[in-house]
Amino acid sequence: MILGLHPAGPERRLLDEGRRTRAMTWIMAIMLFLTVLAGALGLGMFAATAQLDRELSGRLTVQIVEPLASLRDAQAAAMVRELGRLPGVARAREVDRAHLAELLRPWLGDAGLDPDLPMPAMIDVEVRGSDVAAVEQAARRIAPGARVDRHAQWLSPVRSFMSTMSWLAVALMLLIASATAAVVLLAARTGLDTHRDTIEVLHMLGSTDIQIARLFQRRIAFDTLLGGLAGTVAALALVWFLQARLSALGSEMLGGVALQQRDWFLLLLLPISFALLATGAARIAVLRALGKRL
Repeated sequence: MILGLHPAGPERRLLDEGRRTRAMTWIMAIMLFLTVLAGALGLGMFAATAQLDRELSGRLTVQIVEPLASLRDAQAAAMVRELGRLPGVARAREVDRAHLAELLRPWLGDAGLDPDLPMPAMIDVEVRGSDVAAVEQAARRIAPGARVDRHAQWLSPVRSFMSTMSWLAVALMLLIASATAAVVLLAARTGLDTHRDTIEVLHMLGSTDIQIARLFQRRIAFDTLLGGLAGTVAALALVWFLQARLSALGSEMLGGVALQQRDWFLLLLLPISFALLATGAARIAVLRALGKRL
């Protein structure tokens, strides 16, 4: 018996390399293609969710809505000064009015650039730890009508969606792995039925069930690994193309979906994992089937 992964010439003839084998290889290629895509989606979404949590943790925006411009400017200056003195505040700065006007321009047109247009003062605050309550108290003490918005609060639906997509990708991977195991079981049982006479001859020559099972598991492992590598390469090429397109968009949020070096390594391990899964499933299926025939 050959202990390597690739079956020797007599074993290939025993298990035949006809359409059934080619179909098995193509099925595994498709399975791994879908699995790698799902894995890339899950890893990218997990990374983007973690980056969003880091960026939004302790990020606040204080809005001062005051029609009187002089009072609004005075409150904004006092707000920046007082908030910057708080021990838990890493940074406090007023958002440039010209930048706010540019943001309003798509809705208000050139009227958004009118200096006489009442516009709230906005203070961007970055807080360390959980000192958000202290910032809210200080802000309302300076400007009673100030509104404090937590970035994590109004972006929570986005984070929830990203988390749902991450776990959906994990569920898809588990589903495809289960389907792969089912395909391997079916292929092993079909092979046993096809080579029933040959197996009986091998038994009469002294071959054990374990030796016969090795024939099938090596054949199936080789087909799975060959098809898996082809599907993985195709999927990784598609993922690389899509990641390049996302990087070209220049979006900070979408940029967080980019895979890191560790993620690429984990995806490359998938065809090996599926080959091991197929080997184990084939061994169990063949040994059980042979045991029932005794």
